[in-house]
Amino acid sequence: MDLDTALHSALVDDIKKHCWVNSNEDGDRFVGIKADSDNAMVYFPIGYQLPDNDAEIRTDIKHLIQVLSEFTTKEDRLLAINKFAAPQNVDFPINAYKGVIEYYFSIGGNYYVEQDTTYRTSAVGKQDWQRTIRNQVPLVQQRRGVNSFIYTEFTVRAATPNDTKQITQINRFCVYEAFKKLGWLYVPYMPEQPGPHPDVKTSIAILNSKLGNTNDDKKRHLFQAMKDMLLYMDEKTSDKQFYFGTDDFDHVWEKLIDRAFGEKDKDKYFPRSRWFLDYGRYKEKRPLMPDTIMIYNNKYYILDAKCYKYGRTGIPDHLPNGSSINKQITYGEYLEKYKGVNPGSLFNAFIMPYNKAKNFFGLTETVGNIGEAVGDWRKNKKYYERIQGIVMDTRYLMYHYAGNPLKEKAALAKCIEAVTGRGPVPVAPGATYASHQLTNL
Repeated sequence: MDLDTALHSALVDDIKKHCWVNSNEDGDRFVGIKADSDNAMVYFPIGYQLPDNDAEIRTDIKHLIQVLSEFTTKEDRLLAINKFAAPQNVDFPINAYKGVIEYYFSIGGNYYVEQDTTYRTSAVGKQDWQRTIRNQVPLVQQRRGVNSFIYTEFTVRAATPNDTKQITQINRFCVYEAFKKLGWLYVPYMPEQPGPHPDVKTSIAILNSKLGNTNDDKKRHLFQAMKDMLLYMDEKTSDKQFYFGTDDFDHVWEKLIDRAFGEKDKDKYFPRSRWFLDYGRYKEKRPLMPDTIMIYNNKYYILDAKCYKYGRTGIPDHLPNGSSINKQITYGEYLEKYKGVNPGSLFNAFIMPYNKAKNFFGLTETVGNIGEAVGDWRKNKKYYERIQGIVMDTRYLMYHYAGNPLKEKAALAKCIEAVTGRGPVPVAPGATYASHQLTNL
């Protein structure tokens, strides 16, 4: 069985058997889609709750593709295949394949067909006056000594679909290839074999010509998607594997939190450091900067997105370490001393993934507070010196990151401000609050 047949047949019937939620352990960090000649799998990030319904799972897979496309760069899509091989770039143009399939469905499950203009003689229709004057005989009418011409029939334009053109042949080929890779996300069947079509290089040249002469955005998107598919087919050296995704979902988690809750101009809130070099030109280092600063109800929340395992395991060793804690305190201190932020309105938090439907803590909300971290070298009387440990449902965030949602900001702020009701930090390491135990990190 070849790769594409295996991929399609494996995933059509029971797609959940071919989905996996990773653990962030070594060797289990990939998020995306992988397939080879024996199997096909879709990998979701840590903390993700898969639906039970096949249709919902297919929707989630499409959404996963969208999130990965939006929040990963070419550098993120480098996979360490094994310890001794150079990382391999994941350059599969998944959105091009999706675009071809979705255009096919948008026109009723049909192929792209161009219309040939034809002309006929008729009393009704879209009139071509130059051809009418040249080809039709008018009636002559005289009134008050003035002759006028009256046409009772016209040469009119009509459009006739022509499915023999090369662009349709290319589209049929691209639709078939796209279905072999991703059709299982949409329907359980395959379209018919494409039949004769131009070779890949000729097809790319035809599509370049179409792109240069088309103003219709929908058609341009289709032609570009077809071109991207063909370029990939022309350049790839092996058809044994197909994959799209990243081993570094940590960056995606950071970007999701920043998009959902962050300020666009966050760099102005944080300290800069610099080298004065004895050799070469003076250089200024980039600002020391956390992932996100959220401002809500005139309060400041310094957020550090950590795609750590604690939300899945509940093991203290899987929490942020001392250097991360101290760095967060430094951010808060800078905002208080150099930006004039009232420490009573300044909070700190780590944001980690978890599954609200199944977790170690018995939490059931989208966000939850699992404890706080402090520095033993501080008095810890200010809110920002007590970094709150926040867990957030992975699937919910992936569906609600757009547009700085106020509802989600309000819920997160409330969770972080749990610090205001906790009382003083216990003096002895290991002392317990009513709601949690402080871990000496």
